[in-house]
Amino acid sequence: MTLKPLADRVVIKQTAAEEKTKGGIILTAASQEKPEIYEVIVVGPGGLVDGKEVKMEVKAGDKVIAGKFTGTKVKVDGEEYTIVRQADILAIVED
Repeated sequence: MTLKPLADRVVIKQTAAEEKTKGGIILTAASQEKPEIYEVIVVGPGGLVDGKEVKMEVKAGDKVIAGKFTGTKVKVDGEEYTIVRQADILAIVED
């Protein structure tokens, strides 16, 4: 099954928690905090939303920061995704 978001919706997936600190200490699963960084999986077409033209600023593969309690969580083929509006994405992470 595949997801195809409509309008200004974006499907994102949370990145894996860090297993090691920068100093090389290995963290147990209980102490690993989930980051608020997500990978954009697929992006809707944008267009007219609530009477305003919406241009999609993010693209598949981008790393983004979104709020912790934002969007709708869905499970597809055993993978957990979150569907958010583009406006719920706070920033694009650039390396």
